Amino acid sequence: MATISYDRLEGTIWHNGEMVPWQDAKVHVLTHGLHYASCVFEGQRVYDGEIFRLEEHTDRLFRSAELLDFQIPYTREQINAANRDVVLRNGISDGYVRPVAWRGSEMMGVSAQENTINVAIAVWQWPSYFDPEARTKGIKLQISEWCRPDPRTAPVHSKAAGLYMICTMSKHAAEADGYHDALMLDWRGRVAEATGANVFFVIDGKLHTPTPDCFLDGITRRAVIELAQARGIEVVERAIMPEEMATATECFLTGTAAEVTPVGVIDDYRFMPGAITAQLINDFESLVRRRAAA
Repeated sequence: MATISYDRLEGTIWHNGEMVPWQDAKVHVLTHGLHYASCVFEGQRVYDGEIFRLEEHTDRLFRSAELLDFQIPYTREQINAANRDVVLRNGISDGYVRPVAWRGSEMMGVSAQENTINVAIAVWQWPSYFDPEARTKGIKLQISEWCRPDPRTAPVHSKAAGLYMICTMSKHAAEADGYHDALMLDWRGRVAEATGANVFFVIDGKLHTPTPDCFLDGITRRAVIELAQARGIEVVERAIMPEEMATATECFLTGTAAEVTPVGVIDDYRFMPGAITAQLINDFESLVRRRAAA
């Protein structure tokens, strides 16, 4: 993590088609994206100078914008090239890339059809999301009081800034109680995801994961499912109720930031990082480094 304020980091940011000095990448206080959450983004990992599954992330960025009823004023090819360029310009070998698109400040109000769509891409060094010791033993999660919403109430399949408000609130509450993160249920009371990662359970030797019908089907999630299936591990996507966690022996999270992170505790439920989790951690590391080297 950065040890200074993010607006004071050194480097360059791709901002509306130009490379600008880091501290000059600014927006106005009356930007629509700030007031009305008309903003979408991506989180991408850089391994050995290469962005993992860049094209999939860019496709999702465009889908998210469409779900929020705006169009990114660049092609997918231009955004992919800009992502690679900003990594190269900043000399990042292992890090995190944040493309973001938002409505500007021409109109201030709920209606904002004439607002300019702005796009920026930043990159910075990024170590493990959770500390190494916690990842070895398994991190601790608290079940959040906030729930992932009904798809009829929010664009749940977009990576939109507004959907992360309850994630921040959940994570802050969990950290205040001595946990590393929070597990969120959905509006029906089913297990959904952590605040920024998907969740998997090992039950009777099979890998069980919630069906992503009201939250993101993560790109890392899909990669790990492919790795598990390649190992002959059966993957079951289904509705999972909280009480079923008592039958699970292993649990882990997947995400761009979390990568593959073992979970040791979810409230009163206990898990032991085991053979399947360890295998998938190793396989994922081999995958991202092999793809970066290819």
